[in-house]
Amino acid sequence: MADAYDEDLFEGTKMTFAEHLEELRQCLFRAVIGLVIGFLIGLLLARHVVRGIQAPLRRALEDYYANRTMARIDATYPNLSPEERSRIESAVRQRHLTLETVYADPSELRHAINATGTPVNSAPPRDADASPGSDAPPSATGTDQPPAALPDPTKLVALQLWRRLSPKVTALSTQESFMIWVKAAFVTGIILASPYMFWQIWIFVAAGLYPHEKRYVYIFLPISATLFWSGVVLAFFVVFRYVLQFLLNFNLALDIEAEPRISEWIGMVLFMPLGFGVAFQLPLVMLFLERIGIVTTEQYLSHWRVAVAAIAFVSMIFTPQDPVSMILMGLPLVGLYFLGVGFCKWMPRGRSPFKVAYEP
Repeated sequence: MADAYDEDLFEGTKMTFAEHLEELRQCLFRAVIGLVIGFLIGLLLARHVVRGIQAPLRRALEDYYANRTMARIDATYPNLSPEERSRIESAVRQRHLTLETVYADPSELRHAINATGTPVNSAPPRDADASPGSDAPPSATGTDQPPAALPDPTKLVALQLWRRLSPKVTALSTQESFMIWVKAAFVTGIILASPYMFWQIWIFVAAGLYPHEKRYVYIFLPISATLFWSGVVLAFFVVFRYVLQFLLNFNLALDIEAEPRISEWIGMVLFMPLGFGVAFQLPLVMLFLERIGIVTTEQYLSHWRVAVAAIAFVSMIFTPQDPVSMILMGLPLVGLYFLGVGFCKWMPRGRSPFKVAYEP
């Protein structure tokens, strides 16, 4: 005869349905209060958050402008030596310079050079600093007077001038920047308040769990959080760089000016890391399916080719429409797939506390 189970584990925590609803209402109310406080803090940090989010895009734009400048230099000056080209490219990337063609009338150019008292063949020293009034036109020589005749556009000469570039992210409407600020504050508030919000939800859920079920949560929740944030960090600090380089190369090849909108970039920043974080839960999903008996470890190993094809499909959904981000998500997921197989094979099974049936 089976032994009777000594005591109901929930004997001291039994509640009516109305009491459960009241407890849920209180937990949700406290979670919302935490979210509001997090949002208010996010309003103070939103400016810095938006600047941090723009950092990968600005770096990608700097590389795009440098590549575009070097492509123009290679087309204009094909006979540069490798040493000279390397020196110019280093200066272009470090100082964020671009080469522009400007057309000027030779007579006006000669008149301006003579008015400054500088010989045509001489150049100012590299370390010479401009005087405080150098931006004002020189009036002592009379060059502040309008030209006597309109320059002849048929006699212009081309000049190559260096100009410093500053990558900019655009907003096409007056309210767009405000909405970006609010969205950044809200997302920041969710991140800051999420530990407290999850704790309130856990207080409600834990009351209905057995001790061995709580132990599973204590073990697998840190693993899940680690996998999620690993995916987020990989997307933001590694994948974004290569994805933006790949996409901006099409602008360079098609000779299209790149002026990204901040709203579209924010959407990509929010969606893509979230997709990586969710996809990185693959080992735990595999372990769950194996523990409940739907899939065995041997089936995981024998159908790994099908799993790789499924991973490629999932990577295509969770990433933008480019092969670089798809590959950068797919390769880690393939590794996580075999990590999930290792979880199923080597993680010990929990011992059920109800091996002996309770017969009243």
